[in-house]
Amino acid sequence: MGVAHLADYPWDAVAPYADIARAHPDGIVDLSIGSPVDPTPRLIADALAAATDAHAYPLTAGTPPLREAIVDWYRRRRGVFGLTPANVLPTIGSKELVALLPLLLGLGPADAVVHPRAAYPTYEVGARLVGAEPVASDDPAEWPAHTRLVWINSPGNPDGRVWDVAALRRARERAAELGAVLVGDECYAELGWEAPWDTRPVPSVLDPAVTGGDPTGVLSVYSLSKQSNLAGYRAAFLAGDSAVVARLLTARKHLGLIPPAPVQAAMIVALADDAHVREQKERYARRRAVLKPAVEAYGFRIDRSEAGLYLWATLDEDAWASVGRLAELGILSGPGHFYGAHHTRHIRLSLTASDERIAAAAQRLSSCS
Repeated sequence: MGVAHLADYPWDAVAPYADIARAHPDGIVDLSIGSPVDPTPRLIADALAAATDAHAYPLTAGTPPLREAIVDWYRRRRGVFGLTPANVLPTIGSKELVALLPLLLGLGPADAVVHPRAAYPTYEVGARLVGAEPVASDDPAEWPAHTRLVWINSPGNPDGRVWDVAALRRARERAAELGAVLVGDECYAELGWEAPWDTRPVPSVLDPAVTGGDPTGVLSVYSLSKQSNLAGYRAAFLAGDSAVVARLLTARKHLGLIPPAPVQAAMIVALADDAHVREQKERYARRRAVLKPAVEAYGFRIDRSEAGLYLWATLDEDAWASVGRLAELGILSGPGHFYGAHHTRHIRLSLTASDERIAAAAQRLSSCS
C-alpha cells in the first residue's frame, strides 16, 4: 500500500457540521482539531527572527546546542538521566515521525505495528503505508509475535489516559520479548489534571524506573506544539536508544527530513524556559475548569481525561449524533469514529479555544441542562 491508497482525510467529514455551527448567532466555538490559539511566546519568536540568516543547509542531527538542550530538558522536565547528544534527534513536528517511523525502521508486510485502542489515526496510517498490520491493543499480553513496533501514547489523544510506571514497565518488558521497538508519544506530558497527575509528573517511557537506566529498544517522542504554542513551527524531537537514533538519522539524511535552522534556534530557547510552559498550562487549566462542568451538566459522561488537551465524552449514542447536537449549539467537536472502531460513541472536545469562546460554549451547554 502506498500514499495514493490512503483513505480520504477523516476531518473532511466534519465540514457539514462546521457549516451548521458557523450559522449560530454568536458564531462557532471550534473544539474539534485542537490547534493552539494562544500567541507564541515572544522570547521564542525573537530567537526565530534572529536566526533567519539561514544561508547554509541545516544539520539533520540538529545543532550541538539544540541536542544539548534536548538532553537537558529530558533531565530537568522528564527525570531522564544519562542521555547524550547521540541519544536525541530533532524532527519536523511529531506527526511526520509517527507516519514515517515504520518506513524508517524498515518494517513491511510481515510485521505488526501496535497502537492504542483509542488512537490518533496516524499510527495506523504509518503501518498501512508500509503494508504492515496495525493492531489496536492496550494489553501487552495481546501483542502478536510478529510485532516490531509498539506505540504508547501517554497522556493519550483523544482519551487523556496516563500510563503509570508499572504499566510502562510491562509494555517495555513485552516489547523486549518480541524484539520490538517501544515508542512513547508523550507530547501532552506537561498537562496533568486529575490525581495523581495534578501533583506528580507524568512518567516517560524513558524513566529509569521503566528502563532500569537502559534505553535499548525504547524511544520517547515529544512536540513543542502544545506546551509552547509552536504548532506552526513544526518543532519536535525524539530520544532513546542511540543505535535506533543512529539508524533514523541516516535515513532522515537520505530523505532530507531536516528541521529548518531558524526553528532549531527557536527550539533551544523554548526548551530552556519553563516559565512560559507554566503560564500556558494555567490557561488550559482555567478553560478546563469552565468547560468540564458545563459538558457534564448537559448530560455527557467524561471518561478518563485525567491529562492532556481534551475531554473524552459520551452521551451513550453514536458519536455523529452527538456531533450534530453540539453543532446546533454552534459547538464543533470531533467524533470518536476518527480514533478507532472501539470508540464510536465518544466525542473529543479540545481545550484549545480562547477564554471567550470556551465561556461561550459553557454558557450554551448550561442553558440546555
